[in-house]
Amino acid sequence: VLCGFRCMEVQGGGGASLTGVLDDCFCDVESIDVFNNFKIYPRIKKLTERDYFRYYRVNLKRPCPFWPDDGHCSIKDCHVEPCPESKIPVGIKSGNYNKYSQAANTMSDMSECEQAKELGAINSTLSNQSKEAFADWARHDDAQDHFCELDDETSPDAEYVDLLLNPERFTGYKGPSAWRVWNSIYEENCFKPRSVYRPLNPLAPSRGESINSSFSLLTLVSLSPGLCLEKRVFYRLISGLHSSINIHLCAEYLLDEGWSRSVWGPNIQEFRQRFDPAETKGEGTRRLKNLYFLYLIELRALYKVAPYFERAFVNLYTGNTQEDGATKDLLLQIFNEIKAFPMHFDEKSMFAGHKMEAKTLKEEFRLHFKNISRIMDCVGCSKCRLWGKLQTQGLGTALKILFSEKEIKNLPEHSPSKGFQLTRQEIVALMNGFGRLSTSIHQLHNFRLLLKENR
Repeated sequence: VLCGFRCMEVQGGGGASLTGVLDDCFCDVESIDVFNNFKIYPRIKKLTERDYFRYYRVNLKRPCPFWPDDGHCSIKDCHVEPCPESKIPVGIKSGNYNKYSQAANTMSDMSECEQAKELGAINSTLSNQSKEAFADWARHDDAQDHFCELDDETSPDAEYVDLLLNPERFTGYKGPSAWRVWNSIYEENCFKPRSVYRPLNPLAPSRGESINSSFSLLTLVSLSPGLCLEKRVFYRLISGLHSSINIHLCAEYLLDEGWSRSVWGPNIQEFRQRFDPAETKGEGTRRLKNLYFLYLIELRALYKVAPYFERAFVNLYTGNTQEDGATKDLLLQIFNEIKAFPMHFDEKSMFAGHKMEAKTLKEEFRLHFKNISRIMDCVGCSKCRLWGKLQTQGLGTALKILFSEKEIKNLPEHSPSKGFQLTRQEIVALMNGFGRLSTSIHQLHNFRLLLKENR
């Protein structure tokens, strides 16, 4: 079995102090807290502030594919300010525009500098054989490896967004539109046992009930012996992502909207409403468990993908040599810390049954998650849609990595590979998505301190 929380104690309000051992991984919450808060969080925070990772190209105008568009949120803090193209580093901009163009695939007499710009995500002094390998990759349709519906970066509606200038916060977006998104994710797109009825959303209110009186998705899953490991894992991933996003919103809550400027900060009462065992009928602790579970999943994906980035020719290219070198050094520092973590998640039992059954289940898993990524285009708040798309794509990229172990092991040391590749969009989403989980665990520590002060 995969890692599961065996013994979790709650001390104080809000499920703030989680303690205990994780089954099978020999991992405990305290070790994850120390590892994340002292070794990972400071570095991942710096990494996501680097130019390569702060600019994300996204289409926020794609129509909702599942129900009529409600119109976008009119709250001013829902607005996303696109980044002027003049502010985008030249290496990033030219790479995104030309990577899949006919010119990028056919021109052979361009200078090495121009070739580097065309490749975008990876830059090096390349042999003709390597250049041809990249061209083959650009033409290769790898849709079967994607766990997310990727935005077309060449679309005229796709824009660059500076993530540092558009931080994830509680904007005031809530109500039926927001709940419909999460209900759709939990109810229509998750594997669920036939005996389980709606609502499955562990944070959604039932009719006539408050948000905190809804029943537990994970309780239903644990009481369903016919639900296989992979399907239980799927639930926990979505629940962990939901919990992480809720922690971000509680930590960056709109506390005051004055004439001169808005004031953002932690909202203890909101945190209690979502995670306090007393106010959630014991569900708060389960929600936080799934955050840690998701953290370990994405941590394992980074451990697995480290060899992809450790190759000497791989460069996170922006066009600024000094900036690019410092960014890669910082990324490798993070990988080294992750490798030293002794209690990694073991994903080998996933899809380990009969070959054909495992292949079918894996494909079903992939399509379910891909559908969830499409639901992000139904989010009415532009800022919420931005961060929902990014974090969903980050998790989808992590799953792609975990299911590509053989391809990663067979990566050539000195040239690109057609077997496994990550686009710049996937790389940015992967590291920012994990950065959001790291931030959530760091913010849990801050809420613990605030709850102690307010007892």
